[in-house]
Formats: sequence, structure tokens, C-alpha cells
Amino acid sequence: MITIKEIASRLGLSTTTVSNVIHGKTKEVSAETIARVQKFLEEVEYVPNINARNLAQGQSKIIGVVLKTLDFRLWYSDNILSDSFVAEMIGGIERAVREAGYYMMLYISDDIAEIIQHISIWNVDGLILFSMMDDDGNRVAAKYHKPIVCIDTYSSEKSDDFINVGLDDEKGTCQAVKYLIENGHRKIGFFTDNRVGVDRERFWGYRRALKEAGIEYSDRDFFLFKPTKESVDRNIEKLCRKARDYTALFCCSDIYAVIIMAALKDRGFRIPEDISIIGFDDNLYSRVCTPRLTTVHQDATQKGKVAAEILIGLIRGVKPVSKDVRLEARLEIRDTVKKIN
Repeated sequence: MITIKEIASRLGLSTTTVSNVIHGKTKEVSAETIARVQKFLEEVEYVPNINARNLAQGQSKIIGVVLKTLDFRLWYSDNILSDSFVAEMIGGIERAVREAGYYMMLYISDDIAEIIQHISIWNVDGLILFSMMDDDGNRVAAKYHKPIVCIDTYSSEKSDDFINVGLDDEKGTCQAVKYLIENGHRKIGFFTDNRVGVDRERFWGYRRALKEAGIEYSDRDFFLFKPTKESVDRNIEKLCRKARDYTALFCCSDIYAVIIMAALKDRGFRIPEDISIIGFDDNLYSRVCTPRLTTVHQDATQKGKVAAEILIGLIRGVKPVSKDVRLEARLEIRDTVKKIN
């Protein structure tokens, strides 16, 4: 790769003049000189060394994005990016990062120790962390001393080490379960694959709606689904047997709601005639399944975009209004809830 110094030597110009033309600082450069330099750059197919320039300015212009996954989360796929919520969120991050003149680097792992080991040696200007559990966010912040913004990261204790962009998960779930109750349902199961993070907050919303309606909760109503590849069929069969004791199910994600709907229909259940189902996310699955899924809407693209914009603001010295950003959740009523007496 030809250097600015070599270009200047071959054209008989100063390195400052050539550099100014390359970087668009041409107020004090004649039109003739600009044309000479630009013509030469085209001839040699000159490509600016962006890394060298950024490092000289003390920055990399790279945003690191880390996804922490549960090892059993996507039993139906080995690729977390096949999850439409995650894909939409990453798309929102990438667009905001690109429009701000930065680049995105993505890392995925279910091992927090491995994540910490890698980010400690990264030369990135800031980090976006997704779905850190319990004290994961605090542990990363203790090792990484540049700006951090988290998405859907809820620690057991409040922390000032990072900003979290999330959703009002508890309120959104409470609204959905109240809708079931308003439609006559009192035997409502809660379906999830974990007890932490956003699903924990959604469980609190479920419990709150039951309590406010005077409905007694039992641990029998909590379906903890561990969908490993070895046991998924057995888990689904068990759930379908227990489903006969309920008039409605609240599922912590649309993908699980759709999978359960398919399994129930295979076993002769009619939805919503025999059992009502509500999901969470309002992703593509919820809009194309039959019947169309009633669900809690969230904008995954907007969530990623907001996180990226806050992080870039931090890098540029702009302090956020809040360290706990909660986006809106709303109920999207479609066809999977039946009104009963």
C-alpha cells in the first residue's frame, strides 16, 4: 500500500498538502493541485489506512457487541441469529453504528469467563452486552473500563457500572395476563425456560396480575421448560398432558408459544376453543402462524438502535438521562384468546 509520504514525493508536493486533499481539507489548496492529487490517487487505487488514522486519534471506531446465550436456548437451531428477535436487534445496532461512522464486531458465547477474557484484550471504543445474567454485567464492567451499555440485563443488585436498555417486561406481562382474566380465565399457566433476567420480570408481572385479581398462585402453574435436544420431546409431551388442566397459557416468547400451539394442535387441541395462548415479542412467527398469536409487542430493532445511540453518545462524552432505560410494551390482540364464562 502506497503511503502519503510516497505520494507526496512522486508528485513533488508536501505530505501536508496530500493529506489535506485526501481528507477533504482543501480550502488552502489550489484546484489544479487537488486535481493532480486525485488523479494520481485513482491511478494507484489508493485506499486510506483507516486503522492507522483511528489509532493515531486514540480510537478504533469499533463497537463490540457480545451476546451471552443459555446453552439450551436454541435447541431447534445451533445459530442464535436464527432467532428473529435477536436478528432484528442486531440489525438495529448495526444500522445505528454504521450511520454514526463506526464498525461493529460481534462475539457470541454462553461462558461469561470466556467473554471476559476476550473483551479484556479488545481494542474497541465501547461495548454493548446482551442478556447478561445476575452479576455478569458487573463482572464485565469490573474488567472493561470503557463505556458499556447493556440490553436486557438485570442484575440482582442495582449497579452504576453500566446502562441497561430494556423493556417494561413486568408491566407488559401483567397487562397480558389481565386480558386473559378479563376474558374469564382463572386457570392460567406460565411457560418459560429460565428463572432469570427478563423472564423473571415477566414472571413477576404474571404473579402481580393474579394477585390483583384475587387468584391464588400455585407452583404447579409454573412450567419450567428445559428444552435440551435429548429431552425436548418428553418435555413437550408432559406440557401437553398438563395443559388439559388450564384454560390459558402465557408464554415468555413467541417462538415457544408457536411451538406449543403446534404441539397442542397435533394432539387434538383447538386454539383458542380448547385453550388460549399469549406470547411475548410480536415477532414474525406471531403474525404468520394460524391462528395469529395474541402477544406482547416490543420493537427489537428500536431496542438495538437505542442501545447503540446511547453508547456512541457516551463515547463522545454525552451523559444519558437515565441508567435504566425502559421501552414501551403493549398488548397486540389477535386470535388466540377466547372469552369464556
